Amino acid sequence: MSSAAAIIFDVDGVLLELTAAEEDAFFWAFEKLHRLTGLSRDWDSYRIRNDEDIINEILITHLGRSPTQAEHKAVIDTYLAHLTQGIGARRLTPVQIDGASQLLASLNGKAMLGVATANLIEAAGARLAACGLWEPLKVHAFGANGGGAKLDILARALQRLALPPERVVFIGDNLNDVAAGLGNGVHFIGFSVDEDKCRRLAAAGAQRVCNHHRDTLKHIEEALQI
Repeated sequence: MSSAAAIIFDVDGVLLELTAAEEDAFFWAFEKLHRLTGLSRDWDSYRIRNDEDIINEILITHLGRSPTQAEHKAVIDTYLAHLTQGIGARRLTPVQIDGASQLLASLNGKAMLGVATANLIEAAGARLAACGLWEPLKVHAFGANGGGAKLDILARALQRLALPPERVVFIGDNLNDVAAGLGNGVHFIGFSVDEDKCRRLAAAGAQRVCNHHRDTLKHIEEALQI
């Protein structure tokens, strides 16, 4: 490549579909440890859309106080064990977005590839690995670990990459992804297979929007001149 560049992907809605079984694995930990059921599956209903922060918010509401580090860690450990066991036993099958593997293959070697996801990175890695997508992404993978909104997660990624923002593309499918991309000054590509969602991404400020990864590749090549 003529100059160093990086392409950072959100995971859910961009590389993988978030299945109901995967959501259940997350909330099962609260049922197992605290007998909590009926928790909201609307990720936007939580104060900060980040697995670590959502766990903390649910525990504060349930316990009436801030959870101890051990209580917080127990939920994470229970979730990750249940998720990975489900994947290993094929009770739970991650599903990749159409064209995701071809997109990564087309980009491999042209730029650094990575992820910035609000999912715990261990969970994202297990899910991506089950679809054969983890290897090209794992060196530059940033997740919910450490807390914070997507803006903060992407900022941590940029700090580690040590590249000027104009040499980075971030691809996401939610309004908080638009805010993260614009707030960090990188090239942002809004992606969704849902055309209505594409229109909402454009209305929020995404200048590049597409609903198939063959077009994502064109936008990336145009933005980075690779």
